[in-house]
Amino acid sequence: MAKYSKKAQEKVEETVHEMKQGTLKSGKDGQKVTSQKQAVAIGLSKARKAGAKVPKEK
Repeated sequence: MAKYSKKAQEKVEETVHEMKQGTLKSGKDGQKVTSQKQAVAIGLSKARKAGAKVPKEK
């Protein structure tokens, strides 16, 4: 299992919480995210942009 920084974990938790509430949107068309894996990927992407320690994308 990959190790993420605390900041990255917080971002992932926020996005998964948004997904469960039904407020998380993705892409240009703004479709609702229903997959937990997609929510985690969005959270890690946000963490990368914020400068958190996250492994590179495969």
